[in-house]
Amino acid sequence: MTNLPAQWTPTLALKFYEAAKSALAKAARIDEVKDIHDRAVALKAYAAQAKDSTMIDSATEIRMRAERRAGEMLRIMAENGERDRGYGDRKSGTQDRLPKLRDLGVAKWQSMHWQNLAKLDDIAFEEKIARAKKDAIASIEMTAGEKMEAKRERRGAREAALAEKIAALPDKKFGVIYADPPWRFEPYSRVTGMDRAADNHYPTMDLDAIFEIPIGRIAADDCALFLWATAPMLPQALRVVEAWGFSYRTHLVWVKDRIGTGYWFRSCHELLLVATRGDVPGPAPGTQWESVIESPVKAHSEKPLWGYQLVEIYFPTLPRIELFARSGRAGWEAWGKEAPCP
Repeated sequence: MTNLPAQWTPTLALKFYEAAKSALAKAARIDEVKDIHDRAVALKAYAAQAKDSTMIDSATEIRMRAERRAGEMLRIMAENGERDRGYGDRKSGTQDRLPKLRDLGVAKWQSMHWQNLAKLDDIAFEEKIARAKKDAIASIEMTAGEKMEAKRERRGAREAALAEKIAALPDKKFGVIYADPPWRFEPYSRVTGMDRAADNHYPTMDLDAIFEIPIGRIAADDCALFLWATAPMLPQALRVVEAWGFSYRTHLVWVKDRIGTGYWFRSCHELLLVATRGDVPGPAPGTQWESVIESPVKAHSEKPLWGYQLVEIYFPTLPRIELFARSGRAGWEAWGKEAPCP
């Protein structure tokens, strides 16, 4: 592959397309594939400005073929123990010698997306390329408002298709898991510091017990997790996210109308962590909630009603379950010691 030209032309774009297809077939390293990918992205950006549908067609195809090839290579590297996946080999000390995704110049979301492309069979992948080309060409003629509306429609279709796929799984699976674990917060002294502990209100669980909950039995391959956590328990909550097989994405802050206890600060907020596994559609542009919500405190550890509403608005058709539930809610499954009987 040659350096990027200062100015693309149809002739240069055609030469790039042919050279890129040949280079992808011969590529043996991630950096080689990423170089082709990045060049295709640059060509597409130029083609969009020039409103050249032929260039966009070629750039879109090369970009997607590079992503699929990179996904195949990342999977093979993981299977062969040639890269660090963030776990395993810790005792042997080999993990520190293995390249991480960032060493390869790959973001976690890219790794997940590219490996998902690599899982597609040839027919499904070619159909995906055709759809992407069609969308890319159509987008150059759209206004900003039309593009946003199109994104919303595509997101809605993905969410509905995901719901249908999950419902068809042989065992009962859920596309959304909403959980407020009974965290056991350890005070400086369990002899003198237990007067205001959660143990006085309900049975708590230690971290190992929460880790061992078999979430894999109920979580669909493509699943979103909404997990409540207090500020002091944030590191533990992130470990639970990982132990349950999810990847942390972001969080929302619930600001309370009542000040609580705390060692460094008097706490008046909690966190709702968002994590995913597989390919889960994020909210459509313009529909995202704000990341800070103020609402009153009710009974001890009772979470605000808007937590359910958020999940229902973001994922209206996915099957949902609440873990450690204390009451029932229409459209939800519930699990926990205090959950209502079915």
